[in-house]
Amino acid sequence: MSNRKMITAALPYANGPVHIGHLAGVYIPADVYARFQRRSGKDVAFICGSDEHGIPITIRAKKEGVTPQDIVDKYHEIIKKSFSDLGISFDEYSRTTSANHRETSQDFFKVLYEKGKFSEEMSEQYFDEQANEFLADRYIVGTCPNCGNENAYGDQCEKCGSTLSPSELINPKSMLSGNVPILKETKNWYLPLNEYEDFLNEWIIEGHKDDWKPNVYGQVKSWLNDGLKPRAMTRDLNWGVPVPLPGADGKVLYVWFDAPIGYISFTKEWASKNGKDWKDYWQSEESDLVHFIGKDNIVFHCIIFPAMMKAHGDYKMPKNVPAFEFLNLENDKISTSRNWAVWAHEYVDEFPGQQDVLRYALLSSAPETKDNNFTWKDFQTKNNSELVNKFGNFINRVISFTNKNFEGKVPNGTLDEESKTAIKTGIEKVSYHLEKYEFRNALNSFMELVDYGNLYLQNAEPWKTIKNDPNEAGQSMFVGAQIAAVVAQLCEPFMPFTAEKLFGYFNIEKKNWEELQNSEIQIEAGHKIEEAPLLFTKIEDSVIEAQIQKLENTKQSNKKTNPNANPMKEEIQFDDFTKIDLRTATIIEAEKVEKADKLLKLTVDTGVDVRTVVSGIAESFTAEEVIGKQVMILLNLAPRKIRGIESQGMLLLTTKPDGKLSFVTPDDSNVENGIEIG
Repeated sequence: MSNRKMITAALPYANGPVHIGHLAGVYIPADVYARFQRRSGKDVAFICGSDEHGIPITIRAKKEGVTPQDIVDKYHEIIKKSFSDLGISFDEYSRTTSANHRETSQDFFKVLYEKGKFSEEMSEQYFDEQANEFLADRYIVGTCPNCGNENAYGDQCEKCGSTLSPSELINPKSMLSGNVPILKETKNWYLPLNEYEDFLNEWIIEGHKDDWKPNVYGQVKSWLNDGLKPRAMTRDLNWGVPVPLPGADGKVLYVWFDAPIGYISFTKEWASKNGKDWKDYWQSEESDLVHFIGKDNIVFHCIIFPAMMKAHGDYKMPKNVPAFEFLNLENDKISTSRNWAVWAHEYVDEFPGQQDVLRYALLSSAPETKDNNFTWKDFQTKNNSELVNKFGNFINRVISFTNKNFEGKVPNGTLDEESKTAIKTGIEKVSYHLEKYEFRNALNSFMELVDYGNLYLQNAEPWKTIKNDPNEAGQSMFVGAQIAAVVAQLCEPFMPFTAEKLFGYFNIEKKNWEELQNSEIQIEAGHKIEEAPLLFTKIEDSVIEAQIQKLENTKQSNKKTNPNANPMKEEIQFDDFTKIDLRTATIIEAEKVEKADKLLKLTVDTGVDVRTVVSGIAESFTAEEVIGKQVMILLNLAPRKIRGIESQGMLLLTTKPDGKLSFVTPDDSNVENGIEIG
């Protein structure tokens, strides 16, 4: 087994914040693994960064009326801070808009180009004549040929889930101008993936059938069985890494060509800062490369990127790609466009000091081999029942009892065989499962040792024996302290903030894994244990209900056909409605109210009478243009004085998108005044 670990985590798109699906499916498991490997004495490079190229970023920029650079600058900082706040221990977190990354990506491309690894091909692509640019698939919208959705994209229909190509769309239109695009010839550089099928079959299908996760292995096998085709490694865009060839103006590297190279360019940055050689991590047989990704990135990390590295010739293949499935939220698919998510930065703000609760909850529900589900009620149960009542309770028992009865010093004692075995087994099982990327099993093994500690103290009952046999109570607390010290060490990869607290409470240093396994006694008799607050606190129902309501508000907002519509007012009964007297009426006179910019004094023929109404419409209408206007009036509204004028009723108006008011009027202009509405 190699002593050097090159660990990467999928580059998050810098077009929005990260959410719990990202955390559970990539970043927390990757962090646990990196922390464990460091504790195992390995030379670890844990690398990630923001993916700042690609169509989603340009779409977001156009939507918000800003530049792509504005978007990536904003979200790079939000994402980076979220990872830091949640204890994701990257050795380097960089970005793909850096000069170093551009140079590294271009150099990689030039090596392949000079080796003749690309084929140059002409193809017809949609072109927007008004915008004067070729259209990426996401910038083409039309009718889905499968379900009839009129707003399908050129690469996918989000209604029926079909994968599409722009040529399949019915009535395609450009999202840039709304015009019908034309087909225009363009040249791009393709990587003939079909030429790497034999290599991929030998390396993955034969070489990793026993050690790669079934979901990863199965997806790769399916792709290879269907046969690979050449894939364009360049695009006609103005946002990305420029293609470093003469005559390639207006072309950039395909985002899935430059993004994985980010792992290499970011390693270069880290190595330069730390006096290391980046090639030791990417090109040496003494290094293991492990990619942590979600299942939607399997093809890129197991087929395209390996083919690129094979074509280059200087790189070794990944040892494993432990891709995770998806995490759902409250039994619904997480969706950034629908705001159906728990955002990392919002969680940190709303649950201060409880980062490890989220890490624990997401690890225990990690979608390792199939999709899983996160609910706020389950989150509460995991905290209250498992962290507070089990983990926190065990630690509190050891600390409080030792301080109350033994002056905070570990009493004399010996470690019994059963406890030795439980501790040894706990350490071995956690190690075994983490090496196999089984994070839920590793966490369960950790909690089994916590359960053993609780059961040991429950059976020993030192709170009873202290009265008649202090030595027996001391023996029990000596064993409890040993278990607690191991628990403190084992919890660090999973819950680093909690581990730091425990190291302080017990006055111990973080040990490497080998030292932990070889140390029978973790804390010597007489060692000082500090008094400490409770390790975890209960999360009340009101806190969880507020989060559920927040999601419910999102659900209701998603139902809106007009996102600018205000929420419905308080519900009324039918009898309340029948009291309202709405009538057709006509404005017959109008004048401005003195010293009131917004008010017009209107004389209105209601069919029942002629009355005065004061209305705040002067910023939308002149007095002259409303005379003769047929309107609707609330007739039986109690009169009230406005600027000294008695106003008898209220006209019905609505607000247009530009902020101007508009009268609610009958469709038929010949309706008589005084006709009841309702």
